[in-house]
Amino acid sequence: MASDRNFEADAASLKPITDFTRRSMMVTTLATGFAASVQPVMAQTTITTDTAGLEAGEVKIKTADGEIPAYRAMPATGTGFATILVVQEIFGVHEHIKDVCRRLAKMGYFAVAPEMYARQGDVSKLKSIDEIRPIVAKVPDKQVMADLDATVAFAKASGKADVSKLAITGFCWGGRVTWLYAAHNPGLKAGIAWYGRLVGDASEMTPKHPVDLAADLKAPVLGLYGGADAGIPVDTVDKMKAACAAAKKACDFTVYPDMPHAFHADYRASYREAAAKDGWAKLTAFLKAQGVS
Repeated sequence: MASDRNFEADAASLKPITDFTRRSMMVTTLATGFAASVQPVMAQTTITTDTAGLEAGEVKIKTADGEIPAYRAMPATGTGFATILVVQEIFGVHEHIKDVCRRLAKMGYFAVAPEMYARQGDVSKLKSIDEIRPIVAKVPDKQVMADLDATVAFAKASGKADVSKLAITGFCWGGRVTWLYAAHNPGLKAGIAWYGRLVGDASEMTPKHPVDLAADLKAPVLGLYGGADAGIPVDTVDKMKAACAAAKKACDFTVYPDMPHAFHADYRASYREAAAKDGWAKLTAFLKAQGVS
C-alpha cells in the first residue's frame, strides 16, 4: 500500500489571492470510489456511511478564477448547522474523504471537502505516489487558503450553514493545511489536524510551516499523531508543542504510541481501530468544547 507520509505538498504564503486570472480547471468532477493509488482497499475495515437522513453529494464552489468541485454533506432537514471544512489526504477528494463528510453530517454538521488540486491535475486515477507527487507539489498554500475561504463563503450562501461556528479538520497533507488555516482565518473556532507535517524547509511554495506560524494561530488546534510515524518524527511534534506554549496558544496534542502514519484511514493497511476511534472521540469532544456543535 502506498504511503503518503513523506510526500505532503509544500505551498505558498497566507496572503489573500488577488492576482488570479480566469482559467480552466484540470478537475471539474470528483473521483468516483477510491483513488487508484490506494488499491486494493482493505474491505474488512473500511467504514461506509450511508446517506439516510442526509443531503449529500457533489457541489461546485465559486472561486476567484472559476469553480472547483467539492463534496458536501449535511442533515436533510433543518438549518443553522455548525460548519466543518474537511481537507483531503494527498490522494484528493475520493471515497474516504466523502465518507468522513457523511460521518460529520450524521452528527449534525454541514461538512464540505473542496478538491484542492483542481487547477493542477487529477490525482485520483494515478497509480503511484511517484506520479502524484509532482502534481501536488505545484499546489501553493496561497491558493489553498483562498479556496478554503471560498468554501466558507459557499457554506454561508447556502442558508443552511452557521459559519460563526466554523471548524476545520484534515488528514496528512490536509493535516498540515489545518494548522495553516488556523493561522489564516480569524473566524475559525477550532482545528483538528490528523498527522499533518509540522516542519520543513522554506521554499517558494512553502515559505512557512506550522511551527513557524504558532504565534499566528487564531483558534485552538488539536493535533493527533502517531508515535511510530516515520514521516513525522515525534521530536517535530515536540517542537510544535514548544512553539505553541511559547506563544501561549491553546493547542492540545495526542501522540499514540507505536501508531503509524494514517492510522485513521480505515481503508488502508495503516488503519488502527483503537487509535482511530479514540481520535474521533477526541475530535467530537474538542469541537463541543470550542462551541462548534
